[in-house]
Amino acid sequence: MKTVDIYVKVRQAYFREGKSKREIARLFGVNRRTVDKMLKHSIPPGYHRRQPVTQPKLVPFKEIIDEILSTDKSRPKKQRHTAQRIFERLKDEHGFTGSYTIVRTYVCDKKFKTKEFFVPLSHAPGRAQVDFGEALAVIGGIERKVHYFAIDLPHSDSCFVSFMVDQLICLSNKYLNAG
Repeated sequence: MKTVDIYVKVRQAYFREGKSKREIARLFGVNRRTVDKMLKHSIPPGYHRRQPVTQPKLVPFKEIIDEILSTDKSRPKKQRHTAQRIFERLKDEHGFTGSYTIVRTYVCDKKFKTKEFFVPLSHAPGRAQVDFGEALAVIGGIERKVHYFAIDLPHSDSCFVSFMVDQLICLSNKYLNAG
């Protein structure tokens, strides 16, 4: 693996100094194909697996692990199985011969996929969200194009909307209840 420092130097030698790929390969002691890869990507691409890792020893036991994890959902948090405890149960009760690492990886992936995420929103007082544009509205049974301006104050959950139709300004002030 080549360091980022060499990566940068190779790219500078080619793009700024105008040196040939062969000269750069000789100067930095790398293969010409490596130089091509360094010039192709602006940052090192890293390693990516072409196929997912196969776990033949774990395949027959996945249903058992899934069953343990599903029954754990109804239990208190302190009484749920850890990956270590699941591994021990598989060895003792079902004759599992695989390693702890593949069990831990599978359990962590399952727990991560079933975990619910949320990002708390907080809005400071005095902050606002503003929008304006055009929309179609039905006024007096006639569909017309209206221009609108809307401002929302998320801290207090209030909003103000103003729209204009055929030189007539209509105001609508609407306060939303948060509960």
